[in-house]
Amino acid sequence: MTVPDGCNLLRNIKLKISYDGTNFSGWQRQSLSNGSRTVQNEIERALEKIHKKSIPLIGSGRTDAGVHAVGQVANFHTDILSIPAENFVPALNSILPPDIRILESSEVHSGFHSRFDARERTYRYFIHSLSAIPAHEFPYCWPLFRRLDIHRLNDMASVLSGEMDCSVFAAAGDKSLSRSRFFYGAHFFPEGSKLVFEISANAFLWKMVRSILGTIIDFEKSGKGRDDFLALINSGERHKAGQTAPAKGLFLWNVRY
Repeated sequence: MTVPDGCNLLRNIKLKISYDGTNFSGWQRQSLSNGSRTVQNEIERALEKIHKKSIPLIGSGRTDAGVHAVGQVANFHTDILSIPAENFVPALNSILPPDIRILESSEVHSGFHSRFDARERTYRYFIHSLSAIPAHEFPYCWPLFRRLDIHRLNDMASVLSGEMDCSVFAAAGDKSLSRSRFFYGAHFFPEGSKLVFEISANAFLWKMVRSILGTIIDFEKSGKGRDDFLALINSGERHKAGQTAPAKGLFLWNVRY
């Protein structure tokens, strides 16, 4: 890991971050000249106002355009000794736009790296099958307007366990050196009027969660089941997979270290 010069004199601050991804072009920093708005850019701008100089922010992972987070994790190094670690919450929130909120800030050991030290990442995706969806929930779910067979869905989701080649769920343009990922599990469960898909793995390919979910939903609709889903994964043939679910229903829920 590369850290700023004089890192032994710096404090390492870990942040837990929530954001509404609707109006962002994803997490990752982009050139400000192209007009794209990203979460990393906004937080780094706030850090620069506090420090009067550029402060790089390290995120636990990238979320795509339109994807939200309630448990994104990031860290930065600071030479400010006078601010207690927990006070970076109000300090940053007073500068940041309302669609980004810092939920927690704490001091961690100097070698902590929010991306490389992460062991498990959990996403949740929210689906609505009601004919009338509450207005405040509509921007943050996938409206399907039909009854889903949760038993068939979970039978397929149960396949996602342990080490697997995920090439079939890799989006065109994914630059990952390896497409093997370790799944801790995946399942569907009801939450009020919504259906939630939760999936955990050591890491994910670009648009992978949305590809997995879209495929399971398409297979359920066409009457396919567990054996069909497993055969698809083993084939590695992306063109046989289903649709990519919309970004607006997806949330980075938690990162475990």
